[in-house]
Amino acid sequence: MKNLFLFAVGLLFSMTASSQILKPVKWSYAAKKTSKTEATLYLKATVDEGWHLYSQNIPDGGPVKTSFKFSPAKTYKLSGKTTEPKPIVKFEKAFDMNVGYFENSVIFQQKIKLTGANATVKGTLEYMVCDDSQCLPPETVEFSIPVK
Repeated sequence: MKNLFLFAVGLLFSMTASSQILKPVKWSYAAKKTSKTEATLYLKATVDEGWHLYSQNIPDGGPVKTSFKFSPAKTYKLSGKTTEPKPIVKFEKAFDMNVGYFENSVIFQQKIKLTGANATVKGTLEYMVCDDSQCLPPETVEFSIPVK
């Protein structure tokens, strides 16, 4: 009985040690006023080596695309859509289609019109990452970007 207990404890510790939480993407945010009534938001993803983050422009049936939701506020209005640089496009067998993605880092940009003082842009973003052998479940992140 004692050996069975020690085996179970050892198995638990070995499972805990090997099941680390993967967080291959770090997000950072900034805003820059381009005039008294306009600003650009910068949402930067830094992606660990070997991983890739998907574009906003993925066809249906593919991986979860990166998307942004901005909370309405009286101090700003969105101006156009969130932009991204040109992605790497490759055929992925897992999805049986060409998909666009980014490696290392990518900066998404959103222009806004300022309609009040002391704007803070809040919202959420959703993204999915994969490496050569696995994809992590989609993740949603909240953000808050002060515009100064």
